[in-house]
Amino acid sequence: MALTEPAAAAAATQIPPQEPQVPSQGGRVQERGGRGGSVAADGILRRQAQRESAARTYARSLPIVPVRARGLTIEGADGRRYLDCLSGAGTLALGHNHPVVLEAVRGVLDSGAPLHVLDLATPVKDAFTTELFTNLPPALAADARIQFCGPAGTDAVEAALKLVRTATGRSGLLAFTGAYHGMTAGALDASGGAPDVRVTRLPYPQDFRCPFGVGGAEGAELAARWTENLLDDPKGGVPAPAGLIVEPVQGEGGVIPAPDAWLRRIREITAARGIPLIADEVQTGVGRTGAFWGVDHAGVVPDVMVLSKAIGGSLPLAVIVYRSGLDVWDPGAHAGTFRGNQLAMAAGTATLAFVRENRLAERAAVLGERMLTALRGLATDQPCMGDVRGRGLMIGVELVDPETGAAAPALAAAVRQECLDRGLIVELGGRHGAVVRLLPPLTLTDEQAAAVLDRLADAIPAAARRTH
Repeated sequence: MALTEPAAAAAATQIPPQEPQVPSQGGRVQERGGRGGSVAADGILRRQAQRESAARTYARSLPIVPVRARGLTIEGADGRRYLDCLSGAGTLALGHNHPVVLEAVRGVLDSGAPLHVLDLATPVKDAFTTELFTNLPPALAADARIQFCGPAGTDAVEAALKLVRTATGRSGLLAFTGAYHGMTAGALDASGGAPDVRVTRLPYPQDFRCPFGVGGAEGAELAARWTENLLDDPKGGVPAPAGLIVEPVQGEGGVIPAPDAWLRRIREITAARGIPLIADEVQTGVGRTGAFWGVDHAGVVPDVMVLSKAIGGSLPLAVIVYRSGLDVWDPGAHAGTFRGNQLAMAAGTATLAFVRENRLAERAAVLGERMLTALRGLATDQPCMGDVRGRGLMIGVELVDPETGAAAPALAAAVRQECLDRGLIVELGGRHGAVVRLLPPLTLTDEQAAAVLDRLADAIPAAARRTH
């Protein structure tokens, strides 16, 4: 696979000699440290299973004990090395321990600045806000307010929902099938798996499993028409909506990009009816999809943007940015003890600036398209690869039963394990957990991209043979 990339991005992912290198292509992961390291790792994993909540997730499917990391590469306590295409569920835009992030954090630590400041103004916060506004869609940045929330993306979703309900005086909410917005009560209500639906659910268009059975532009048009008709139907049973929340690419829903024309229609529909549009950019922001923000592909300017993950440069940070006309709530209406995370703001400023200055969003668009093309080529020889989709470096492969076309979660889980055996960390998503997801850092090199694809190409047929 012939890939090219800017020198700045290549230099950003170079690992010094003492750091773990890319595992040899095509083989099982290398080991370093001997039996002693493996015994220590086993003990840590055993104690974790005994002490930690049954709610733990990644630790179950990825039984590794990371001790060092740089860029794309993680080294475990047992000496094994892995290419990390989970990237903190999309948090690590620049990979692990990027030099500019470490320098920014050390700068704050060495300066003597307070690390905890509630919502007081500081030079670190001012620099972060300035850099963030520099990268916002210009039409929003010109008339925006920012709310610093608790450190998790789900709290920012809660803030966004509370904001639009306060501003409009309405309580209804519009969301989409397959959505994922977090695990707190309001965010979970707006997600596709909500057990007690208190939100009006709208169809999210997709080609592979179109809810209308047609896909393409026609399926997207039907989804938009359904939304419009439902909102205008006096017998539609829709509570007066305070807002509509949408992901530009559904991540946990199975890596499903919103069609640009459909997203523009949704913007027109909501604007015409005075319904604030909330863009959940927690996972799609900061260059991930090949544009700085997922909504940029469609040229849509939302009323509210929910931001977290990559904006903190690997540390916890979450904000909402919204039109000033919505800024009607009282002091303390939404607060959090840890909304003034100085270290995360410094790391986030460095990350945002590095992505902007080195044009990593454009790089993600080019490299992502080449990886998608390579995977689609592989799918022609692997009938279990039902669909390959994504945008930028947000890529999904849906695994299916070749005979029925049904989702194949057991096969996907086997692929994940085969990848891990080969030194590649991936995770699953989608309605049935049948989508293998790739979220590599934006600093991914050509060599690393080829290694990722080689391992995945080796793992899929191996898993298919194992589960046949």
